[in-house]
Amino acid sequence: MGEHVVVTEVGPRDGLQMAQSIMPTQAKIKWITAMAGAGISEIEVGSFVPATVVPQMADTAEIVAASLAIPALRVIALVPNLKGAQRAYESGAHAVVVPVSVSEAHSRANIRKGSRDQVDEVRQIVDWVRTQIRPMKVDAGCATAFGCSIDGNIPESRVLEIATALAEAGVDGIALADTVGYGNPAQVRSLVRAVRSAVGAKLERLHLHDTMGLGIANALAGLDEGIRCFDSALGGLGGCPFAPGASGNIVTEDLVFMLESMGFSTGIDLDGLLEARAYLRRGIPDEALLGNVALAGIPNTYRRAA
Repeated sequence: MGEHVVVTEVGPRDGLQMAQSIMPTQAKIKWITAMAGAGISEIEVGSFVPATVVPQMADTAEIVAASLAIPALRVIALVPNLKGAQRAYESGAHAVVVPVSVSEAHSRANIRKGSRDQVDEVRQIVDWVRTQIRPMKVDAGCATAFGCSIDGNIPESRVLEIATALAEAGVDGIALADTVGYGNPAQVRSLVRAVRSAVGAKLERLHLHDTMGLGIANALAGLDEGIRCFDSALGGLGGCPFAPGASGNIVTEDLVFMLESMGFSTGIDLDGLLEARAYLRRGIPDEALLGNVALAGIPNTYRRAA
């Protein structure tokens, strides 16, 4: 059996928040159930944000409740603040991800506060969760770590500043996010090394977008640097409503194909993922779905690592 790599599906949150139509709640649940049935063990099922801002996420509490009934599935929600974290906790979520943009302009566009103020919000979330009876993992995502469509280039020193502050705030894990998909493999290698040197094992995952067509190449660069957790979205859905030009996440099906073909174990059945696309298609029939594996089919040379 090959070394294990965790693939976290973020389509129900990052993907659907950019959809032109609203996926019905029962369709979401069937889609999430199908992906879990294919072997995906972690799914970011929604976000606790105001429905007036992101109407696609209005049913997140109901989606979390239904997802908790799926055996062995780790249920994750995105939250922008303490109120959202409290709602996620009350719903029973196993973990939350708090976005902290490294870009000051994107931070103010996304959550209407500066980066350092958002770090303070994360600290309040961590402190509150630690007083609760049930444990809930608190992760932070360093958004726009590889570039910003508003602020442009982001100095590595700025990413290190925010990542270090988040580690000091007590988060359980940190993700580096290429929110607008401007990163390249050399940049990924350099930043992963620098952040790991600063925060150690708290750097856990990469969240990559494919705007410039380098998403899978960037995942490979992260893999070579020891990253063993990646976010992705079925059909390549996704983007950020507050980052002009941001396109979809790396495609879950293509990522799994690459990892398993290289000998890494994901525990995910590729045929099952392709079947789950049918549930996604029925739920949002007007959205374009991407993916080379879905287009070409699984080749007869493909062998699962496990």
